[in-house]
Amino acid sequence: MNTPVKMYTLSTCVHCKAAKKMLDDCSIKFDFTDIDLLEGKEREDMIAEVKKINERCSFPTILIGDKVIVGFKEDEIRKALGLS
Repeated sequence: MNTPVKMYTLSTCVHCKAAKKMLDDCSIKFDFTDIDLLEGKEREDMIAEVKKINERCSFPTILIGDKVIVGFKEDEIRKALGLS
């Protein structure tokens, strides 16, 4: 699977942790940013980035290629990754 996977997450979010674990369990490489651990301008910029693809700015916000999945929706994530 060569489709890039990027997640915007919170370090304390159980849904974010579940999404990371699922991707790890499926041996999917992904990048993530725990937005709550950022500070100042870096945090503001990252929140603005999330709002461009998810107006509600809720977490996790997952980008698989150009598909946006908001929340830990395992079936949708598996389908977007070609795992189902």
